[in-house]
Amino acid sequence: MPEITPDDQRRVELLEIISKRGLKKLSLEDLKELIPLIEKKDYSHNKKAQKSKMKLLAQINARVYDIEEKTMFR
Repeated sequence: MPEITPDDQRRVELLEIISKRGLKKLSLEDLKELIPLIEKKDYSHNKKAQKSKMKLLAQINARVYDIEEKTMFR
């Protein structure tokens, strides 16, 4: 059984926040931290999980873009 790393724990913690309260509840720093944590997780053995991963990354990137655009125009 693989050992749970601190990165895995942090990824799961942030994903639980997203699933319970949505992307808007995470700060820009949290979102930027989550992107590489999700990208390095390998779901190639599960096509549906891989597709969900890509969709979530697209949503996170869109949210990061929205937050950064708001701060530029203030």
